[in-house]
Amino acid sequence: MSAPLVALTSGLDLQAGPFGKPRVTVYSAYLDALQPLGLAPVLVTPAHSIGAVEALLAACDGLVLSGGGDIDPIHFGQAPSPHLDYVLPARDAVEFAALRIALDRGIPVLGICRGCQVMNVHLGGTLYQDLNTDRPGSAGHRQDTWTDRVHQIGITEGSRLHMAIGSSKLKVNTFHHQAIDAVAPSLDVTAIADDGVIEAVEVRDHPWAVAVQWHPERHEASAPDTDPDRRLFAAFAEVVVSHRGASL
Repeated sequence: MSAPLVALTSGLDLQAGPFGKPRVTVYSAYLDALQPLGLAPVLVTPAHSIGAVEALLAACDGLVLSGGGDIDPIHFGQAPSPHLDYVLPARDAVEFAALRIALDRGIPVLGICRGCQVMNVHLGGTLYQDLNTDRPGSAGHRQDTWTDRVHQIGITEGSRLHMAIGSSKLKVNTFHHQAIDAVAPSLDVTAIADDGVIEAVEVRDHPWAVAVQWHPERHEASAPDTDPDRRLFAAFAEVVVSHRGASL
């Protein structure tokens, strides 16, 4: 049996290379995390049309919303903050479409960093556009190193995240200046940092749609099987395989 296909979203560098032309971008760490688990990632990019996204998701049994730049605040009814980083409307549109299809079809979803924010905004929540200015007193959430775990989070017992990781406490990396503010009505908060910043959510009435604010893929490739980030990916792979089996 062939490997289940998993849609993996990407970014777009609008002026890449010596000719300054658009180039699809995604860290290979995501593929390194998914492929050893028997999953076959398929890129869904800002260069795809919505029709192409629909066709790709029709063939996939999972969706990973990857990290990246800021979401245009127009999607949650706010004017841009002076501290807003770059936005890419095409990426917003593609990821919202992919998430809508996945939620409608009961496809397992794993959101990572920006993906956590995409899930919240798509379902009606809002964001802090910049933690330093919108939420004074927040701890540093934008580290410089690739893999270090720098702050603690508490995980809700009984949540899908808790069942995947097997712990109510976790030290995580952090690479974001935005975060969830008002939580979408259909989401449950399942992890919070010591400073109160929301670190994970999941969709209440969906088989498995979990989003985390940190980057579990940056540990997975060299981590032991017992590593919590690796267990999170393993839990996602398990539900992807189950979804595929149910749809055959």
